[in-house]
Amino acid sequence: MNNKTVLLTGGMGYIGSHTAVELIEADYKVVLYDSLSNSSIDVKDKIQEITSKKASFIEGDVLDTELLTHTLKDFNIDSVIHFAGLKAVGESVEKPIDYFENNISGSISLLKAMKKANVKKILFSSSATVYGEPEYLPYDEDHPTSAVNPYGRSKLHIEEMLKDVCTSDQDFSAVCLRYFNPVGAHDSGLIGENPKDTPNNLMPYIAQVAGGKIKELKIFGNDYPTIDGTGVRDYIHVMDLASGHKNALSFLNDNYGWHVFNLGTGSGVSVLEMVKTFEEVNQVDIPYKVTNRRSGDIAEFYSNPNKANKILNWNSERNIKDMCLDTWKFQINSKS
Repeated sequence: MNNKTVLLTGGMGYIGSHTAVELIEADYKVVLYDSLSNSSIDVKDKIQEITSKKASFIEGDVLDTELLTHTLKDFNIDSVIHFAGLKAVGESVEKPIDYFENNISGSISLLKAMKKANVKKILFSSSATVYGEPEYLPYDEDHPTSAVNPYGRSKLHIEEMLKDVCTSDQDFSAVCLRYFNPVGAHDSGLIGENPKDTPNNLMPYIAQVAGGKIKELKIFGNDYPTIDGTGVRDYIHVMDLASGHKNALSFLNDNYGWHVFNLGTGSGVSVLEMVKTFEEVNQVDIPYKVTNRRSGDIAEFYSNPNKANKILNWNSERNIKDMCLDTWKFQINSKS
C-alpha cells in the first residue's frame, strides 16, 4: 500500500487532473492546489467519479507562499508535482511580464514554501520549448537549450533554478519532464482539455470545429519542407504523459540531484494527418483554411524518448487514433 502524499500545483488543469487520476489509482494520496484561473471546480468531482476516491482540494495561488507552506505542512506532503503556470506561447510574446511573474515568481514562492516545510522532492512540468530551434532531430536531452519565446524561457529558467537548488542541498531532488505536445483525454470522456477561451492548441481547436463551436480550423502555412507542407509535431496522449509522471515520481523517491527526461512518442504527425485521422475515426468534417505561417513556428519538432524508456521504464502506448477518439468523446460529453 502506497501511503505517500503528493501535492499537485495546478492540479485541476488539463495535465494535472489526468496525472491525479493516474496517481490516485496507484494508491498515492493526492492534494490538488489550484487558483481555478484556467480550470473548473467540477474537475474535482469528475476525478472522484473516475477513481471512486476523493482528492483533497485547496483553492490558492502559487504566489501565496504562506498558504502553500501551510498546505505542505498540514497534509504532511512527501513530494510536489509543479504544474501551475501560464502556458500559451503566443500569449507569452504579448504578455512576457505576466509569464515571468506567474511561472518564475510562482516557482520561487513554491520553493520557499518547500524549504519552510522541509519538503525536498519536486517533479517539474517543463516543456520541449526549452530546446528552441533544432540543431538536429530528434531532440534528445543533450540537445542545446535556447528557448525562443518568454514561455520557453520561463520553463528553462525554472529548470536552472532547480539545478542550483539541488547543488546547494545534497538532499534535494528534482526531475524536469520536457513534454512534447499533449493531446487526448481520459477514456471515460469525463476530463480532457477544456480551455476557457479560444484554444491555443491544435487538438481542442479541431474538436471545437467538429462540434460546430468554431467555424473552421486555421492551418498556419502549408509550405514547410514536410510530408504535406504542414507543421509536424510529436503528439503524446495525456494518459501516457500521466503514466510518465507516475514513473518519474518513483524515480524521484529513490534518486537525489537534478534529472531531466523527454516525454514524447519519438515520431511526428503533421497538422493535415491529424485533421484527416480525426475526420476518419470520428466520422466528422473539419473545414479548414490555410493562412500564412506564424512567426517563430518551425517545420518539425519531435523527441528522442529513449532516456525515459530506459531509466523510467516508461513508453507511450496510445496512438493518434486513440488521441482523436478520446478527444471527441470528451468534446461530446462536455456539451451535454
